[in-house]
Amino acid sequence: MSETIERWKGRNETKDALRRSVWGALETSGAAIDSPWSRIPNYVGAEDAAARLAALPAFAAARIVKANPDPAQIPIRRRALEAGKLLYAPVPELVKPFPFVALDPEDLARRGIALADAARSEVFVEIGTPIDFRAMQPMDFIVVGCVAVTAAGGRTGKGGGFADLELGIFRELGLVPDHAPIVTTVHDLQVVADERIVMLGHDQPLDWIATPTRLIETKTAYADPTGVAWDLVQADQYAGIPFLADLRRDLEARASRSAPFPRA
Repeated sequence: MSETIERWKGRNETKDALRRSVWGALETSGAAIDSPWSRIPNYVGAEDAAARLAALPAFAAARIVKANPDPAQIPIRRRALEAGKLLYAPVPELVKPFPFVALDPEDLARRGIALADAARSEVFVEIGTPIDFRAMQPMDFIVVGCVAVTAAGGRTGKGGGFADLELGIFRELGLVPDHAPIVTTVHDLQVVADERIVMLGHDQPLDWIATPTRLIETKTAYADPTGVAWDLVQADQYAGIPFLADLRRDLEARASRSAPFPRA
């Protein structure tokens, strides 16, 4: 068995226990590819899950797709590029001065870069076009990484808060139109009972979940967050994400400028 490292444990003990249970189940069952611990796990059947997700009409109609950078989502990133879609992919853990790269299939073809290679994070961070949140276009299909999900649309990531932070920023900038579903691909072992994930106001629910064996439309009753819960951003996130403090100041300044004048 691999070493059971839990990098972000301690922020929510209930979710810590759930993640531990899922990571352990993936490992002991043999479903995990490489160590699942402290990450969005890769798993046997990821290609099948991506095929189910790509069969959605919303994916076919999408012009711009955003997808998380983890190995389990390589197949859906590759499918987006092969379908000619503009792909936004984040720098893993947002550790560079720029948060995302843009990958244009036509540009990649001109440069002789194989789409299968460009779908991998170690490649796209180097060959993609760096892009700031404020320069991004509204997205049509948004793929997030998950450690555990529920059929009711609940989700939790690996504990670092990156997905909720990204989506909160997108919403504050008006980059998530009403037609854009929030989706994921996971192993069947990552789908847990509804009551095992308690969703808070800043947590982003899912619209669709694809596994190697099924496609789940959640028809979620959870509300979408409206922006970033800045009071919940951790000190280590500010320390580890180079642009975050500056972006917060900019977003708060924009909100202040757009606020209505108080009535006399």
